[in-house]
Amino acid sequence: MTEYKIVIIGSGGTGKSALTIQYIQETFVDKYDPTIEDSYRKQVEVDGRAVMLDILDTAGQDEYSAMRDDYMAQGNGFLMVYSITDFQSFEDCNKIHEALIRMKTPEDPSEEMPPLPLILAGNKSDLEEERSVTTEEGKELAAKFGEYCKFFETSAKERINVDEVFEELVRLINKVESGASGNGGDADQENDVVHPQGEESNLDDSAQGGEGSTESGTNEHAGSAKPAEKKPATTPAKPKKKGGGCTLL
Repeated sequence: MTEYKIVIIGSGGTGKSALTIQYIQETFVDKYDPTIEDSYRKQVEVDGRAVMLDILDTAGQDEYSAMRDDYMAQGNGFLMVYSITDFQSFEDCNKIHEALIRMKTPEDPSEEMPPLPLILAGNKSDLEEERSVTTEEGKELAAKFGEYCKFFETSAKERINVDEVFEELVRLINKVESGASGNGGDADQENDVVHPQGEESNLDDSAQGGEGSTESGTNEHAGSAKPAEKKPATTPAKPKKKGGGCTLL
């Protein structure tokens, strides 16, 4: 069975662990316990294809940045999380993305930089009254990150777009691994994301959400997830023009 390493990245307190635990265990953890490193495994089916996901939830604190960089080097795809209620966590995404590019740049200058499958998730969309990052700002940052990036707003608390971000990330990885060129598509179409139950923003058709404020404990949880009984997604991602990292719809 195909296995992909998914690395969850973002500043502390953005709800990375809450999103991950909601996806793995379908439970919302309502307390903040800074993560150092947690790992999970989950078997899913996306577009009729079974995949084993090895999900690594990383620390958001700067003191663990070296450890996070090592995980970035190993990842096949990345879920970058910020909180819509914390503008600094949104700005930190630029710094984290630069570190990701640095870790993924080939040592041989003659080698081409590979596409980076990336989901940018504006989390805690259930806290709309506390919003400090607009949906448009999220879309613009995703566009800056390149074609192989999609934008969602998510909520672990209300389980909005939780499954969708992981499924779309698997599609992006599949696209890169299969060497899809991504020609055509709607790269120039307006990125139209709404909050609860809206439509996706970057490459395809679904996005939105938000989340309660949480990150989980430390240590490893490999094998703690029950195999997911996911329905195959009904609409595979449309091919897009090949580019750097993320895209707008």
